[in-house]
Amino acid sequence: MNALILVSALLLNQSYGPKVKADPNNPQPGSIGRKIPNFVLPLPNDKKASLSDFNESNSLVFVFLSTNCPVSNAYIPTLNELSQKYKKSEVQFIGVYANSGDNKELINNHVRDFKISFPVVYDAEQITLRLFGTRRSSEVFVLDQRRNIQYQGRIDDQISNTARKEKPTINDLANSIEQVLNLKKVTAAFTEPPGCLITHLSKSINSKITYESHIAGLLFKHCADCHHPGTAAPFSLLSYEDAKNNGAMIKEVTSLHTMPPWHADTRFGHFANERKLSSEEIAQITGWVDAGMPAGDLAKAPKPPAFSEGWRLGKPDIVFQIPEEVTIQPKGTVGYKYFSVKTNFKEDMWLKAAEPRPGNRSVVHHIIVFYREPGKGKRPVWIAATAPGAEPVIHPEGMGRRIPAGSDIIWQIHYTPTGKEEKDRSEVAFVFCKDKPKQNIETHGIANNLFLIPPLALNHEVVSSITAKKDAVILTFFPHMHLRGKDFEYQVHYPDGKVETILSVPQYDFNWQNTYRLKEPLKIPKGSKIKCVAHFDNSKLNPANPAPWKPVFYGEQTWEEMMIGYIDFYYVDEVIAPKTAARAN
Repeated sequence: MNALILVSALLLNQSYGPKVKADPNNPQPGSIGRKIPNFVLPLPNDKKASLSDFNESNSLVFVFLSTNCPVSNAYIPTLNELSQKYKKSEVQFIGVYANSGDNKELINNHVRDFKISFPVVYDAEQITLRLFGTRRSSEVFVLDQRRNIQYQGRIDDQISNTARKEKPTINDLANSIEQVLNLKKVTAAFTEPPGCLITHLSKSINSKITYESHIAGLLFKHCADCHHPGTAAPFSLLSYEDAKNNGAMIKEVTSLHTMPPWHADTRFGHFANERKLSSEEIAQITGWVDAGMPAGDLAKAPKPPAFSEGWRLGKPDIVFQIPEEVTIQPKGTVGYKYFSVKTNFKEDMWLKAAEPRPGNRSVVHHIIVFYREPGKGKRPVWIAATAPGAEPVIHPEGMGRRIPAGSDIIWQIHYTPTGKEEKDRSEVAFVFCKDKPKQNIETHGIANNLFLIPPLALNHEVVSSITAKKDAVILTFFPHMHLRGKDFEYQVHYPDGKVETILSVPQYDFNWQNTYRLKEPLKIPKGSKIKCVAHFDNSKLNPANPAPWKPVFYGEQTWEEMMIGYIDFYYVDEVIAPKTAARAN
């Protein structure tokens, strides 16, 4: 009874309970439908957990806790009961400690003392507050299998801002879980939660942040490579006016980790071309926008990077264009277009660098360039690709790619209508090795083309693998699927039985097909198996799915599917005899 009186008294304090109306400056219903990107956070025992660790769960329930909030503490027995109740339905509860006053020791003691029966993570950098839009301890979020927020708010109506009932009369969390499991729309998707307000550290960030002192350099480093005139990006970010005019959008997409686009799980592999903002950089952007986007002394701001209209790989030795100009319709779906031109190479050529370039960036989603050597039944071999944000392919010193004499250049181009008729004539530039390289870089597509994805399948697994016939060194990865692609993982199964995940893309996005270039090349001993594991979502929950009621087979068009894990590699013992490389005529 005394404990109940204490909690009730605390609840009467307005700092622990919300007003009747939501904060007009932070309207929470906007979080409903938001897709939560993958993130990695430490557990209290210093290990790390990721959203992707729970890919098999039908639903995830995130509850925000605090070691000293009486409201969230009072709800822990209810949360334990609900977690056990829905375990058989593969619903995973996850506790998040994001309050600035908590630390690992306090959290470990709290978990022990309150006998919390579900996993918890420690979010010292408050990543989850930005992603979810959380304001209070005890606030819960229910995610569907696509990891979209379908419910946000209170656990039930037992505790309010002024009182506590003997029993709840509306079980909001349980009701929303049931509806999500039954693939129904949550009828009451947002409720106002009780609980302690969480202090957002980004709101207390240094008020001296200006465009001149912090933001200009940050945007030039992480954003300008795509966001400058003549690219597919919707706006430039080379000036203060550019940044100010798009400040609200910049804040939103960086806070939600939508931009810069990078989809690899940070626990596996280290990549030279990683595009990620740190939590501190995101907080600086948020603080700057919230402060009204002060300019500072623009005369002292860093100079914007220069982007020429020329090739980013330098002066090309040769440029090939698609054979004719293409007209792209204003609307609808455009199937992949394929083009071929002859190289007329009289001898084998050694490629140092390659850069596909759209003729009209506004309409070209991606380009993949292959070569096909002469001979019946020869399959195209990967050379390079480009998509929004992609870099030219420049091979490491002493390495090159052989293009056999007489090969044809093959383009695969994916066009996206813009609302008006467009024209395009894309091209690709090559730079050849001055001297014959020591290693020949090869590309292998670890593919499975014999799969069938059943209608309405939510998490259909497809696996492919190859075994290294010799000692090899892997340089890059490029996972490829179409609109139903859900996640993709590369593993190495070593001869001694060790298994290592070398790349995990837990939320594959067809619109951002990234190449992942290793910081340090990965040595693979002979007999190792490189295994690719992918999952596909052919359900009605997938908003990009063109026909969930149909079975899906292998095919090159976007409404079909592919499962290919490309790797760039070379064999250790295949050293090319030194000789001056041929040059293009």
